[in-house]
Parts: sequence; C-alpha cells; structure tokens
Amino acid sequence: MTRVLVVEDDPQLVRALVLNLQARKYTVDAAPDGASALRLAAARPPDVVVLDLGLPDMDGIDVLAGLRGWSRVPALVLTARSSSQEKVRALDAGADDYITKPFSMDELLARLRAAVRRTEPARPTSSVTLVATEDFTVDLVAKRVRRDGRDVRLTPTEWQLLEILISHPGHLVSQKQLLREVWGPTYGNKSNYLRVYMAQLRRKLEADPSHPRYLITEPGMGYRFEQQGQPYEERA
Repeated sequence: MTRVLVVEDDPQLVRALVLNLQARKYTVDAAPDGASALRLAAARPPDVVVLDLGLPDMDGIDVLAGLRGWSRVPALVLTARSSSQEKVRALDAGADDYITKPFSMDELLARLRAAVRRTEPARPTSSVTLVATEDFTVDLVAKRVRRDGRDVRLTPTEWQLLEILISHPGHLVSQKQLLREVWGPTYGNKSNYLRVYMAQLRRKLEADPSHPRYLITEPGMGYRFEQQGQPYEERA
C-alpha cells in the first residue's frame, strides 16, 4: 500500500487530505511541522510527500533539503505561495511538482498518482541497460547513476527526464513530449519546469554545466542526449 506523508499545519486541510487519501486506499502519516516531518520520514519512509511551504518551525524548502540529503521520495509542494520565483525555488530544491491553494482535490490526487508512477520500475525498452560516457554511467535497470566512482543522487523527476533522453541517443526529444511523459498532458506549456530540471541534471552530471557535452538544448524545440559529447555553448 502506498504511504503518503502529509506535512501541513492546517488541521482542517489535514483532515480533508487524510480522509480523501484513505478513501483511495493510501496509508497516511501527517506532520504539523518540519521537524516532525523529517522524523516521520526517517522512521516510516513514505512513497510520496505532500508538503506545505509555510510551516510553523521552518520553511518547507528546508524540509525538502533535509529529505534530499538521503531520499529520492517524490515531493509535491502544496502551498498558497503562487509566485514564479517561489515555484522555481521549490523545484530547484528538489520538489517534483508544485500545486497552489486553493486547489482541486481531484487534480492533487491525479498529480500524486503521476508522482508515484515515476518511481515505479521502468520496463526496459531495448536490450541496452548500461549507458556509459566519459564522465558518468547510467544503469537503466538498477536506476543508478555514477560519476567519478560515486553514486549520483537524482530525484524521481530528474531520473525520468534522463531516462527518456538517453533512451533516444542523438535524437531531439521535444519539450511537449518531455512535459507530457514526465508531468502529464496538462503541462504542455510549462517549459520553465524543464529549464529548472535540466539545469539540475547538468550540475550533477556535466563537468562544465554552462558548456554541456551530453544534455543539449535545442532552443525552442527540446533536448537531446549525445553519448559521445562535444562541448556546446548553452543557449536559452
């Protein structure tokens, strides 16, 4: 059974979330503040986290940072903060999705299901299971990335983006295709999500993120993976 950790200090909203999630056969833990959330996550690791940013003891961004120190669990931010700067800040800190209040419960549940699906083992689409470059290796079966002899921690969303790109080496994958496959059909115009996550992947995998060799932008069109990469001047 999928375990959801709800991190929210509004008791009425917590009650509504718990009732709706339990009605759909989720196991639910609830934490009213960041410290409790981090303790619960360590004691009973969740499959997905629903996280408010405005917590009484710490900012939700700090909770994300604490989680990302040891876990790739999908994290859905649920907050009243609606500015684009806050969205980018949360995504950059490791959030997998961002939902603003007030919200539709059906939409939240759909996004939660999508986040859980992104963590499910992928069926290999070809006989290639290990992709190696001069700088890093990707094991598609074990969902493991290594660079300089060490494991690289990727969030579920970062992993799914990388997996799609390396499954089409040398080929352009359009922005719309990536947004549809990773976030769902209603995200076709959220190109800022891709910019944030591709920047994160480059910081983790590229020797010089501003001149990427492997994760290449085709401005206005999409991205492609070059296994035998040559440095490119990154353009917006």
